[in-house]
Amino acid sequence: MKISCIEPLGISKEQFEALRSQFESQGHSFEYYMNRCEDEATLIERMKDSDVAILSNIKISSAVLQECTRLKYISVAFTGLDHIDLDYCKQHNITVQNAAGYSTVAVSELTIGLMLDLMRHITVLDAATRQGGSRNNFLGSELHGKTVGVVGTGAIGTATIRLLKAFGCNVIAYNRSHHAEVEALGVKYMPLHELLPQCDIVTLHVPLTSDTHHLIGAKELSLMKKNALLINTARGNVVDMDAAATALKNGTLAGMATDVYEKEPPLQTSHALLNAPNCICVPHIGFATREAFDIRADIVMEHVRQWLNQQ
Repeated sequence: MKISCIEPLGISKEQFEALRSQFESQGHSFEYYMNRCEDEATLIERMKDSDVAILSNIKISSAVLQECTRLKYISVAFTGLDHIDLDYCKQHNITVQNAAGYSTVAVSELTIGLMLDLMRHITVLDAATRQGGSRNNFLGSELHGKTVGVVGTGAIGTATIRLLKAFGCNVIAYNRSHHAEVEALGVKYMPLHELLPQCDIVTLHVPLTSDTHHLIGAKELSLMKKNALLINTARGNVVDMDAAATALKNGTLAGMATDVYEKEPPLQTSHALLNAPNCICVPHIGFATREAFDIRADIVMEHVRQWLNQQ
């Protein structure tokens, strides 16, 4: 079968060549590309003759998939799958498999980092210091003792809870189902409308589905404390970003940090959150650590091997 890795995935040329040798020794062909291109014409060219495609978070539409008539399997080097037309894949018997778990530590650590940055104004004060300024009587806040609401207690949410507990936080949670592992950490589950008013910080860790689209909108923001912080390292559309920007401008939300947006950065400079006060915006870096990329490469290639062995 023909296997195509249509983007670099943080894998070196030497690693790719070793993978090529392995797959060719098993009677398959293996192509790889050392640059990332997202235009549909290039994607079609790279995938059209492939039985297996490997990619991360590049948008794969039905228009692309329609040209890939041999495609049988997609190994996704990413946790979410909302960038792929899964309905088309299901209708045409294309198996799609994600790489769950590779970035659990990376995302949970970034989540804590964003909280600390908002509370201590690390980024803001770095800029002030470089411009000859001082703290100007700024007083930060400590994470210790804060009530943090974790919305979504899958692997990343649970890892974040463990870190928050180590910081001495009081953690409460919302999730569709209750997990014994989380409750064993002393975390109480409650409905979202009950959780939001109690929190100093709300952090989001749910997948993007029809149920979680704009899970945090104007109504939910109005339930939060005026001095509360909102962290989103989940998916952009879990939050109504226009509503969040309005809340930040009106002072009904004290601060926000986000790593995710309606689409992958770069963003238009007119994006609502880029023009909102006390909002940290980073360009989707939660998953992007050297350690996570090494784990990811191992996972996606092992998934390909397992799928090939089943054919």
